[in-house]
Amino acid sequence: MAWSPPATLSLFLLLLGQPPPSRPQSLGTTKLRLVGPESKPEEGRLEVLHQGQWGTVCDDNFAIQEATVACRQLGFEAALTWAHSAKYGQGEGPIWLDNVRCVGTESSLDQCRSNGWGVSDCSHSEDVGVICHPRRHRGYLSETVSNALGSQGRRLEEVRLKPILASAKQHSPVTEGAVEVKYEGHWRQVCDQGWTMNNSRVVCGMLGFPSEVPVDSHYYRKVWDLKMRDPKSRLKSLTNKNSFWIHQVTCLGTEPHMANCQVQVAPARGKLRPACPGGMHAVVSCVAGPRFRPLKTKPQRKGSRAEEPRVRLRSGAQVGEGRVEVLVNSQWGTVCDHRWNLISASVVCRQLGFGSAREALFGARLGQGLGPIHLSEVRCRGYERTLSDCPALEGSQNGCQHENDAAVRCNVPNMGFQNQVRLAGGRIPEEGLLEVQVEVNGVPRWGCVCSENWGLTEAMVACRQLGLGFAIHAYKETWYWSGTPRAQEVVMSGVRCSGTELALQQCQRHGPVHCSHGGGRFLAGVSCMDSAPDLVMNAQLVQETAYLEDRPLSQLYCAHEENCLSKSADHMDWPYGYRRLLRFSTQIYNLGRTDFRPKTGRDSWVWHQCHRHYHSIEVFTHYDLLTLNGSKVAEGHKASFCLEDTNCPTGLQRRYACANFGEQGVTVGCWDTYRHDIDCQWVDITDVGPGNYIFQVIVNPHYEVAESDFSNNMLQCRCKYDGHRVWLHNCHIGNSYPANAELSLEQEQRLRNNLI
Repeated sequence: MAWSPPATLSLFLLLLGQPPPSRPQSLGTTKLRLVGPESKPEEGRLEVLHQGQWGTVCDDNFAIQEATVACRQLGFEAALTWAHSAKYGQGEGPIWLDNVRCVGTESSLDQCRSNGWGVSDCSHSEDVGVICHPRRHRGYLSETVSNALGSQGRRLEEVRLKPILASAKQHSPVTEGAVEVKYEGHWRQVCDQGWTMNNSRVVCGMLGFPSEVPVDSHYYRKVWDLKMRDPKSRLKSLTNKNSFWIHQVTCLGTEPHMANCQVQVAPARGKLRPACPGGMHAVVSCVAGPRFRPLKTKPQRKGSRAEEPRVRLRSGAQVGEGRVEVLVNSQWGTVCDHRWNLISASVVCRQLGFGSAREALFGARLGQGLGPIHLSEVRCRGYERTLSDCPALEGSQNGCQHENDAAVRCNVPNMGFQNQVRLAGGRIPEEGLLEVQVEVNGVPRWGCVCSENWGLTEAMVACRQLGLGFAIHAYKETWYWSGTPRAQEVVMSGVRCSGTELALQQCQRHGPVHCSHGGGRFLAGVSCMDSAPDLVMNAQLVQETAYLEDRPLSQLYCAHEENCLSKSADHMDWPYGYRRLLRFSTQIYNLGRTDFRPKTGRDSWVWHQCHRHYHSIEVFTHYDLLTLNGSKVAEGHKASFCLEDTNCPTGLQRRYACANFGEQGVTVGCWDTYRHDIDCQWVDITDVGPGNYIFQVIVNPHYEVAESDFSNNMLQCRCKYDGHRVWLHNCHIGNSYPANAELSLEQEQRLRNNLI
């Protein structure tokens, strides 16, 4: 049965010049959509947007090549078949295309031959439908709020809260005030008659807030009446103009944008009737998420500890965006983009303390994940508290791959931080000398940042605050960039960020400014980029390949020269004796959106004569053995003597190879493997006694190369060593280790072959 919107909804939306809601897409020069069973976004009646109006396509001469072009334009890989005779119900409005004839290589349907726009001898009983292959194109964009807003001339554009109370005006971000809507380029207030908490929920979501609370309407009514009695009140004169009001809004509460609600701009009988008789402006109060509340805000319940979310965003360039990952059975995994939409994406956003979703992304647009795909065909209604409350299939049930990983961009509150930082002197807008605004004796002042302690973590916060994504360089000398003449004084020093801050002003820093070298040429600068690499290790491979080897000293001269053995090796009677080595293989994936390259060029690489190779990064990985309380008992490290694409997925070309002094790096989607039988691919445990330990590997430990996410650079395993054998188990990515994780009998039997 075909889905069609209620007549009243269509009427209200037509007042805004908008089509009824469905699943419109924006690839190609002409917009297409499929109107059909809501559970299957890949099939339905084919409709085309032309001259601001949606219409259908006649089935005359329509065949598989025409369906293929339509499906590709809609973002699917291919067409499975097509359906004639209005299988998905009869449409409304014009029949825009008839006798469509495509070659099959066109990028959009309007490039195919036809009778011409609106020239047809068909009726709606001949409306064509298409069934596409459910797999999306790589990088395909899903639903966006902008698609829901209709044609440019008449649309609801933005929403804001105008604070009324003095306390609300001082609050940042503004969470309470009168609702104002930008319509046809002008700000209007909304009449409170018929206003509901569902409406408030939609407004708060658009402004970046996860929830709403009731307001004291009696108090606001007193303030309103007081202004209405004042003959000089500007508000009184404005209320007499119908153009000042949005007459009525009716939302379900699940809409990502007010444009998706039923909106009546003017009364039914036009301007002869007042738009808001006896009413006042609607007032909304929102609740900011934890990251956006003032630091002085106390927790709502004493002694209660907020539960860690079981969903997270990864690889996003801005706050509130990223690939969606969920925690199932103590393991993080991704979400398949089949049926992914703005409503489900909004549940994720609100769960994480943001507002509603402004964009739901398909096709691993924000990078592919690693590990399991936990969920597919998520079907949220919009009021669920968490994503786990929504019905969904297991990710393995419908053949999803990581190229289908879903992502989201959420609405976040406007904190004003972006106006407190700027770049000066750079060759391009994404680089330059960093200038910040701070209060000096209560007066805002622009100035520079001392480069002492300035590093990539601090630069990451600065680039995010600037809205420019990730930092690729943190500069400590910026003498070659000229700053703003009146902002050359150092106003911030000793900056130390954890990396999660929204602005440099939230990072730790000196009270009185203290810059020992006085600034000048030693001022902080940054270079930003909207994408970055992301290295993640294969935990399973480390676990499966670990073993012990007693290696004679006569075979360890080169390794000793490169400091790959414990200090006690210095005092042995070379070449007699041996060292006990815990050996293993590592496989390092680049799951980011940019290739991982060494920080320095080939002219700066170090030649090691003994092993006869170049080091492009002196310390690429740390290998450590720790006690259960974190004390280090053995250590190792690995230089990137050959950073290359060992393997790539099918269809992806290897770009980096070390042979013949070739370029080094790891391509997006590819991986670099260091085999267990390579020198230094070990931890020297000669001096370690039997016991239970934590085995730890950290890649890019000194943050020499920028990444989108440093939190997944660490791998930890539980390690059992009895003096003769070693077992690694429960290997996982992250910096937490379950203290109660014990080795199961089955695992122990499976690992007993790891003998010396």
